[in-house]
Amino acid sequence: MMIRMDELIKAISSALDIVESGLLGCSINHGKRISTLGAYMGRYLGLDDDAISAITTCAMFHDNALTEYILSERPGEEQEMNMILHCRYGERNIGDLPLKSDPTGFILYHHERADGKGPFNKFEGEFPLGAELIAIADMIDVEHHLQRVAPEELPAIREQIAQEAGTRFTQRAAEAMLQVLDEDMLLRLRDENIIQTAAEAIPVWTADVKDALSLADLAARITNYKSMYTTDHATQAAKIAWTLCGYYRFDHELRSQVYLAASLHDLGKLKTPTEILEKSGILSDDEFDVIKDHANCTFDLLSKVNGFEKICNWATNHHEKLDGSGYPFGKKGDELDFVSRLIACADSYEAITASRPYHPKRNHEEAMIILYDMAEKGLIDRAIVCDIDTVMALG
Repeated sequence: MMIRMDELIKAISSALDIVESGLLGCSINHGKRISTLGAYMGRYLGLDDDAISAITTCAMFHDNALTEYILSERPGEEQEMNMILHCRYGERNIGDLPLKSDPTGFILYHHERADGKGPFNKFEGEFPLGAELIAIADMIDVEHHLQRVAPEELPAIREQIAQEAGTRFTQRAAEAMLQVLDEDMLLRLRDENIIQTAAEAIPVWTADVKDALSLADLAARITNYKSMYTTDHATQAAKIAWTLCGYYRFDHELRSQVYLAASLHDLGKLKTPTEILEKSGILSDDEFDVIKDHANCTFDLLSKVNGFEKICNWATNHHEKLDGSGYPFGKKGDELDFVSRLIACADSYEAITASRPYHPKRNHEEAMIILYDMAEKGLIDRAIVCDIDTVMALG
């Protein structure tokens, strides 16, 4: 199975944009705009598709450590150190992506300035072109909100870019941006056009499932850090699913597909307000509706990836119940295949055993009492629950 990595990257980036919008006030299409501008500037500078793929991927994920970075902050810590951590974590997180062109430094140095006044004090010529292009696109978009700039405002923005070439921006990045950022590009960057614009600008990139697993791990890490109570949930649920697949003797291809779906199952939770995720008391009906919406959001994000229908459904079905009482679609037993049931059980086991604001950490025996009760009530697959009891008891 070949996966459209460029489309999966856009889906994960869209989830990350939701977090960035809530925390920093950026538009929900910020990553797509930075990536699109990076692609056009890269082509102007004569880069090939592999180099542009590396730039656009890092542009999509330039703030991938945002959730982790926010949780890492401590009272009284200097903003300058937070910025350095944000860049370092982000660089680390993309290190295993199977890019065909070296992205080293693209995220690490995406807040550097030509005059050496960035977080790492690198001067023009001391950080890579990819970082230069991401930096100028990021700074201009955050400062001017390019999705809503009127044409009559453009000359002032272009004048600013020209004036700050060699200080805030590198000379070649400023030259490329001035070449690219015209009235037609402003129209292309608007929210109603950016999805199509990004699709046209970003090179197609396909990879097999094995290569996509590193992207799944990145998505899981971004999701995990949404809340202090879920810092390992997506990763651990995927590992449990992987272990069960081994028990069932699935071949490596299918096992990898299941791992990918389990890693992505809570991607939509990035939309859920943290105060609801971390509420220690009983949720109101309205709050529970907000929680349930994360499965819909996961479906909306992953359904945009061509050829990803099976994995999208597996990821989305993790809260469906055999009696039809689950969500988001109220599917019943015959509508839920074996893998959907497996991921639902793996997700439940991990959530039950982990510490949550509404319950303490539980051991295997305590978790199995709850899972067997759910199975007896016709909510989850009893045979898989029995297998979890066998497999997870072995440690």
